[in-house]
Amino acid sequence: MANFRTHVTVSTLCGAGYAIAGGTLLDLPAASCVLAGGLCGLAGMLPDLDSNNSVPIREVLAFSAAIVPMLMVERFEMLGLAYEETALAGAAVYLTIRFGMGSLLRKCTVHRGMFHSLPAALIAGLAAFLICDGFDPHLRVYKAGAIFVGFLSHLFLDEIYAIERDGGKWRMKKSFGTALKLTAGNTGGTSAAYGILLLLGVLAVGDTLAFHSGAESTMAVPIAAGVDELGPSKQ
Repeated sequence: MANFRTHVTVSTLCGAGYAIAGGTLLDLPAASCVLAGGLCGLAGMLPDLDSNNSVPIREVLAFSAAIVPMLMVERFEMLGLAYEETALAGAAVYLTIRFGMGSLLRKCTVHRGMFHSLPAALIAGLAAFLICDGFDPHLRVYKAGAIFVGFLSHLFLDEIYAIERDGGKWRMKKSFGTALKLTAGNTGGTSAAYGILLLLGVLAVGDTLAFHSGAESTMAVPIAAGVDELGPSKQ
């Protein structure tokens, strides 16, 4: 099994490639590409949130608690929150992730359960899509894709390290197939994962439609104001 440092190194390299691809092939803003690259590097640690080792949990929660509130600033603004209210909302998100999520994960997850699975990678990507706000859907998808790619890099690396050479022959460890899987060994974990996946999918669709409606109404206001200003001058 790959260690924590290896996972971080590989996901960071994937993030660098992802950022370069976004800037050169998709012609996306440099700041968005750098942010997506960093998110990809962070996502390489996410599957180990179900680990018994406290180091991955502590590091991932610390990074996530710091980054998520910043990514949600635009959503807070759309909700009409004042500066002080935005600061308080960001602090609440930080405290919830930093101190509340860790204990919840310890109680509800087991190592190499559904947290190490393809549905979990999709859940992480959809969650990022909902967190990374913005009127440009392409940038939201791009940033969410960074989380998905980083998460997948961890799963692929686990499967690669589950193959070893022993006595001149290649053999598969018992852990082979426990990362890139679609179901867990129990019905409860599998049902919960797919239930969360479905819920986030519905929320992502609804959020996209809401953003489009908000963008259209925002554009309509200055246009209508311009018509009102031009109207009297023509009379």
